[in-house]
Amino acid sequence: MSSIQHPVLVIGGSGVVGAQAAAMIRRLHPNLPVTIAGRDLAKAQAVADKLGVEALAADLSKPDLGLPETVRFSAVIVFVKDDWGNALRFAQQHRIPHLSVSSGAFEIGIEAARFIHAPQAAPVVLASQWLAGAALFPTLEYARAFRSIERIHVGVLLDQEDMGGQAALADYERITQAGSAALTLKDGRFAWIAGEEAQARYRSVDGVDLPAAAYGPLDVLSLATATDAKHIRFDLAFDVSASRRAGEPFSTESVIAIEGVLHSGERVTRTYEVVHPQGQAPLTALGVALATERALGLAGGEALKPGLYFPDSIIEPAYYIARMKEFGAVFTEANANG
Repeated sequence: MSSIQHPVLVIGGSGVVGAQAAAMIRRLHPNLPVTIAGRDLAKAQAVADKLGVEALAADLSKPDLGLPETVRFSAVIVFVKDDWGNALRFAQQHRIPHLSVSSGAFEIGIEAARFIHAPQAAPVVLASQWLAGAALFPTLEYARAFRSIERIHVGVLLDQEDMGGQAALADYERITQAGSAALTLKDGRFAWIAGEEAQARYRSVDGVDLPAAAYGPLDVLSLATATDAKHIRFDLAFDVSASRRAGEPFSTESVIAIEGVLHSGERVTRTYEVVHPQGQAPLTALGVALATERALGLAGGEALKPGLYFPDSIIEPAYYIARMKEFGAVFTEANANG
């Protein structure tokens, strides 16, 4: 049972993913209060009424977020791009955790700069990995079987009908267009690739070959520091998922390939598939909920002290994967080649 008195502030909580994340937090911790906030109070109130929580209007362009001076929160979660950095400033001023999910690898300078200037103010969790960790944590867990890793390739598929709301679309367009190059790791060196070099093919879980392109989420940084792999690449296909080709609703897919030497000394390439039959939103919502409960000390250890964190530095992969399975993700080892 939660003993936290002040609500978690979910900015953008009236959007498709934000609303599911708020619901997931309530599902995991029914006694943890939540406040839905957004520019449109009517939309925020509609979501809040369904969850039985409070709603407020919030404006990221204002240093105080346009919130009443008297309100207090236990954490701030941001589901839209905060171009001003005011949500983080607000969290630092109130010394509460801040969690964001909308930044590409080339954009985290804003959050890093605010943290550097106030390192003792608040825990800052950079959770903009793909679907808040839905590909990262399985990759880290599978990597444990290897003594050394030569190459990691993660291919993900976002169904064309599964973009979510306007905030998700804005993130996708900004990261794929404003950041014209994607971060990769090539022979141990970080490299930004674009143009023809960034083009790729993605083999869906039903064997269909689809066009894809290199993508640069924070997963690349997390995997590089956690595994010491020499080559890491993350590709994104925005196309029709295998389930929809079969006449079913859209799903979301991750295909993970790891090449290296097992602890037994055998050199192998292993491929794994992770599918959620309801698409990207439930996985993103779960990842945010797990990072929030960890930040507040509701699972996995004490509440986080002030610091700059990735989710994989504070959550155990096995726990994360168990939760993914509990909430509908399907895991398959596609092959194991020596």
